[in-house]
Amino acid sequence: MKILEIIFWLLLGITFYAYIGYGILIWLMVKIKSIFVKEKTFNDNYLPNITLLIAAYNEQDCIEDKIKNSLALDYPKDKLKIAFVTDGSTDKTAEIIKQYADIQLFHKDGRSGKMAAINRVMPLIDSPITIFSDANAMLNSESVREIVNHFSNEKVGVVAGEKRIMKITGQTAEVGEGIYWKYESFLKKLDSELYSAVGAAGELYAIRTELFEELEADTLLDDFVLSLKICQKGYVTAYEPNAYATETASLNSAEELKRKIRICAGGFQSTFRLTGLLNPFKNGLLTFQYISHRLLRWIVVPFALILLLVINAFLIEQNQFYLLSFAAQILFYSMAILGFYYEKIGKKVKILYVPYYFSLMNYSALAGFKRFLNNQQNVVWEKAMRA
Repeated sequence: MKILEIIFWLLLGITFYAYIGYGILIWLMVKIKSIFVKEKTFNDNYLPNITLLIAAYNEQDCIEDKIKNSLALDYPKDKLKIAFVTDGSTDKTAEIIKQYADIQLFHKDGRSGKMAAINRVMPLIDSPITIFSDANAMLNSESVREIVNHFSNEKVGVVAGEKRIMKITGQTAEVGEGIYWKYESFLKKLDSELYSAVGAAGELYAIRTELFEELEADTLLDDFVLSLKICQKGYVTAYEPNAYATETASLNSAEELKRKIRICAGGFQSTFRLTGLLNPFKNGLLTFQYISHRLLRWIVVPFALILLLVINAFLIEQNQFYLLSFAAQILFYSMAILGFYYEKIGKKVKILYVPYYFSLMNYSALAGFKRFLNNQQNVVWEKAMRA
């Protein structure tokens, strides 16, 4: 039983660290750093040429809003080029874009996936900075200026904007996703202040164009892999919360589950394509951040949670603590099941949001792992429906 107890506490410690402990630790590290290192100031006169590149597939319902949103961005018009790549779109997306003379369109009839489209277009981009955004994500007007500021620091290779979830339905999936991204934004800010943010969200991020490298066409998390490939070259990813992209949440938990499983399958794929990041002698702090913020949560915790419950069941008779911890786990997962049920019947119970979304995320990781092992995730996928 001693071995089981050791494994139990080890798994519990890893789970706590991945979701809470790392946030506490990095917050303390940033506070200590701020005592010795002064915050860098921006060069407000740095206004390079920018290309805003948006990959869109069958987005006729929102593409006009995206175009108008892009044209309204606060940046010198002679320095901002807006381009769309619409490979494979079969609706009126390309036709709508063609109506705007100020917009550059790259279109190809065949559909090979987002990464293949980006690989095709990037050699044609001649601006020093490229900003990527999704067609359904609306940017705040100051976002380009806020992003560009960071590139006045030559060590910055990537700038990650903030992702925000618009509240519309109040459904469990919407609230859960909103809470998750608020916490993710908090961690990204701390990561960036310590050394480098770990990855970027495809809704809004920017790179030095010269640092782009063609990725495999089947890459699922292009934003994550590309940003970290650049960091492996010695650059850092800065995080800018004042540049944000707003989008609606998944329509419901079924759609959110579809999206999460794909992301998690991509997480496992990314791990095998970024093995160099596991070398702390080469990457230093970035390795620590990558393992703590990403790998533990994506790769270790979902399996640890299952083992925790199973091992705890064998330890119930050891003492009262194990009985209480087992009961707490059963209660937590029962609340998650109730959250699923109440969403199905259209009821909102706030206390169930966190257990339900937490369980949804970790189930998605297990399903994503299975999909990755079986090579079942097609890069050309049907996107999740949104509210």
